[in-house]
Amino acid sequence: MSSQLLHKRIPPATYDMHPERPDQVKNCLEVFAHRISGQMGKLFNGRRQINRMVAEIEGNSAAFAELDKKELTQRLARLRVDFYADALAPKLLIVSFTIIREMSRRTIGMYHYASQLTGGLVMLRGMVAEMETGEGKTLTATLSAATAALAGMPVHVISVNDYLTARDAENMRPLYQALGLTVGCVVHGQTPSERRQAYSCDITYATNKELVFDYLRDRLTLAERLDPLLLQTEYLHATDQRSKRILLRGLHFAIVDEADSILIDEARTPLIISGGEGGDDERQFLQQALDIAYKLESGCDYNLDEDRQQVSLTEVGKQRVEQEVESFGPLWNGHVRRESTLQQALTAIHFFQLDEQYLIRDGKIQIIDQFTGRVMADRTWEQGLHQLIELKEGCELTQGRETLAKISYQRFFRRYLHLSGMTGTAKEVAGELWAVYHLPTMRVATHRPVIRQIMTDQVFVDQSQKWEAVVAHISRLHKQGRPVLIGTQSVAASEQLSSLVAQAGLKHQVLNAKQDEEEARIIAAAGNTGSITIATNMAGRGTDILLGEGVCAIGGLHVIATERHEAARIDRQLAGRCGRQGDPGSYQALLSCDDLLLEGNRGGILAQCVKSLAGKVGGYIPLCGRWAIYLAQLHMEKHNARIRHELFKRDQAQGGLLSFTGRLE
Repeated sequence: MSSQLLHKRIPPATYDMHPERPDQVKNCLEVFAHRISGQMGKLFNGRRQINRMVAEIEGNSAAFAELDKKELTQRLARLRVDFYADALAPKLLIVSFTIIREMSRRTIGMYHYASQLTGGLVMLRGMVAEMETGEGKTLTATLSAATAALAGMPVHVISVNDYLTARDAENMRPLYQALGLTVGCVVHGQTPSERRQAYSCDITYATNKELVFDYLRDRLTLAERLDPLLLQTEYLHATDQRSKRILLRGLHFAIVDEADSILIDEARTPLIISGGEGGDDERQFLQQALDIAYKLESGCDYNLDEDRQQVSLTEVGKQRVEQEVESFGPLWNGHVRRESTLQQALTAIHFFQLDEQYLIRDGKIQIIDQFTGRVMADRTWEQGLHQLIELKEGCELTQGRETLAKISYQRFFRRYLHLSGMTGTAKEVAGELWAVYHLPTMRVATHRPVIRQIMTDQVFVDQSQKWEAVVAHISRLHKQGRPVLIGTQSVAASEQLSSLVAQAGLKHQVLNAKQDEEEARIIAAAGNTGSITIATNMAGRGTDILLGEGVCAIGGLHVIATERHEAARIDRQLAGRCGRQGDPGSYQALLSCDDLLLEGNRGGILAQCVKSLAGKVGGYIPLCGRWAIYLAQLHMEKHNARIRHELFKRDQAQGGLLSFTGRLE
């Protein structure tokens, strides 16, 4: 009987006609009201009600633990029927969480803490749950994901990379299956039929990039004919139904893991689907551009903007380029294309370096994700930049690309009917999450007190002194038997440190984009006695390093940061690899005055003074150096926030234009 009711209340995937929230372009008055409501929401965020519900769930747990399998299954079937009558009513959420908690204990041996119950309820209210690193966000997501799925909503659980996506889907699968729910997983390399099958499941785990690209592919399939009545007519009468060729079932309910990384840090990068174009003439044109770029002089022919990672040609430079191309072909006639291509060539030379922004694998350029440290397979830069880097490195030239579809993360995620998230680092960007995505943020108390020791930063004169100090710290801690995790910003830095550690006679493991296939094995051993692990950002989010026997007694895992990132939140994520769930642990940053963050004018006058004094002092520069790096980081956070704000405004303007013209992305 219940299955018949489910069929009547929730139509199958082919009937749901790709629902999503329409774009909303707000005027100044609406924006002001939106900000005021956000401030009021901080005062009335429902914390008291959530605490009462958590207390009731814990009070009911003993009674549900006494139910046998048949009785628990009957309660679950009754709950699914009740959901279709009363939707997500608080009384039903209490029952749902209690059942999921008990099923979790019986199937995977994990019992949700009160803090995880709170996090699950926060996300069901359409908020971002800020939970300390190590609080078990993967298990927390099962509460809200399973509850929404039991109520008939297709759920997307979105993570930052293939490894975490596949791991979480596989680990939580037994729990979902015990609840009568199907689980799909979307990662790179799957066929369209495999993706379509995964999206047809009740709960789908997917990476943010794969999800957005699949959405864009659907938009290309649907073209500009998105009218629900037209789609329904096609379903009933057409022989070639577009609804059977699309991958997703719409944008219903989303849980974004590491919400600040996906919704904020990566918001600057648009997602683009491209088609091939160009030929031999294009190759010659790009090679000529690269040759000319190597001849130009910095400060005379062009200027570099280190903050924006941009190049601008001077008037002298433009005239010199015009002289250089006088004997070249017709592709060089247009001055706009000529100058923009030269700027791209200079960008490829100065701002994109091997083993930092990309690596070479099997003779091909592979982009390294700057936020996760992982390789983004089959991704390319646009506007000829990728081909210029291939020529620069002597790789086989791929075909140029023409943009077919494009969307930003900001525009995409605002289209979900219900959006929520979780992260360990949201307080710094809570205002931006509200302003862009209408997502309030609620802090969730930890299950156990955090006893992680944060040690004072040390700032050295130059990188050679810094690396010497890092190796000395590693050697000293290794002798004590403590496991050590060292965070680096790039593949090149991790390999440089690896060489120095090897010269010191210390056995260690390296985890970067070149060793991504060994990630699970390396992380599994990183908490053992005496282990040394050098890692890029790959070990910064979502990885749980379990401590070996006896490690707690000697102080736990020690984490060393060798460089500050552009956002302090990313540094906090690295620190969060130690001292989890009440375990002991410590963290310290060993930095230098010539780190990347202090390049250009990022640290202001203080940074310039520190740099000028660096060669005149010995040892390290404690207070002034720390302040210079702090100010440089603050400068970059504000700079990146401005870029995201400008992108958001352009998105809003584009939304209004496309709405007027009737066109899509």
